[in-house]
Amino acid sequence: MSLLRSARFPAILLLLAAVVGLAVANSPIGAAVIDVSHAHLGVPGSIIDLSLAHWVSDGLLVIFFFVVSVELQFELTRGELRSFSRAVQPAIAAAGGVIVPIAVYLAFTAGTDVAEGWPIPTATDIAFALGVLAVFGRGLPSAVRVFLLALAILDDIVGIVFIAVLFATDVNVWMLVGALVAVIAFAVLSRNLDTRGRPLVISLMVVLAVLTWVLVLGSGVHATIAGVVLGLAMSQSPALRVRHAIEPWVNAIVLPVFAFTAALVVIPSLGIGELSPAFWGILIALPVGKIIGIAGAGWLAQRFGSGGHPKIAFADLLAAGALGGIGFTVSLLLANLAFADSAAVRDEAILGVLGGSLISLALAAVLVSWRARHHRRSTQPTDVPVPA
Repeated sequence: MSLLRSARFPAILLLLAAVVGLAVANSPIGAAVIDVSHAHLGVPGSIIDLSLAHWVSDGLLVIFFFVVSVELQFELTRGELRSFSRAVQPAIAAAGGVIVPIAVYLAFTAGTDVAEGWPIPTATDIAFALGVLAVFGRGLPSAVRVFLLALAILDDIVGIVFIAVLFATDVNVWMLVGALVAVIAFAVLSRNLDTRGRPLVISLMVVLAVLTWVLVLGSGVHATIAGVVLGLAMSQSPALRVRHAIEPWVNAIVLPVFAFTAALVVIPSLGIGELSPAFWGILIALPVGKIIGIAGAGWLAQRFGSGGHPKIAFADLLAAGALGGIGFTVSLLLANLAFADSAAVRDEAILGVLGGSLISLALAAVLVSWRARHHRRSTQPTDVPVPA
């Protein structure tokens, strides 16, 4: 289990799952596997009727968002974002890392019918970014990791807001009210875990969590929001225990399965000039937009007041910007949501996410290795004793 809790192995597993998914989709069995992913599996007598791919993106991925929101709750109350002075610098950098990629994407897609995909290159994959940092960043100051973690969490908040607001369709207010009631009951029960009969309370909480998911699913708001609100509402101590218990399973099953199904894309046999502007916008916005946005905004934040964070060298900000360009999980989800009605554009957008994230990964590996080597050398003792 310790291997699955590490920063490195889950990132490698996630990348392998995406590569396998892309390879399978473009193999002789690709068409059959894609057809299976589109097969529907519903619950008789209920509103639940999802394809296997949607059981993954709307069902399994809820668990991932629950884990993310528990970490978010901790960071906002006891961690790196617990005060304005500590949050301001990564918040400004995160804003730059959202605004500049959007501008780059719109520069490629302005005036076309794919401009609506602008949220796709705004996300940062925490697991991937921290994994690359763990592999190549030995010797980097702890301030860089803290900055990146805060930045990625704030990015996740933006992604969650985009999912909740931009991709809600035909919202059923009464189902949302029912979901809210279920969440409140879930939150109250979580605060009684240590004072009441644990098996009964846990069973009721599981029922309420499933009910919340069903109601959010039927409300027209994307189902992953259920995981977000449940993670934020749960009492922190038991929430952290649950997160610790399920994190290896999220890393070993949930994220790789999602990466595999999301990457089931047939590479189009088109010339470079025939590819959708959405592909080019995402491919460039993730590596270029993120580096410029995060490093530039982070430098400005330090230039005019660093808040509660120590100063970070501009070269280290460039490395953090490259890490921020690894969009992957949330960007893949956003691509599926933004172009749900156009399979061809959706597939090209997914290819753009995979390509842009891989470019960012390569850039990050180079920049992080360079900066880590620099910091290791700068901390080595310079006074070497001379033999008598």
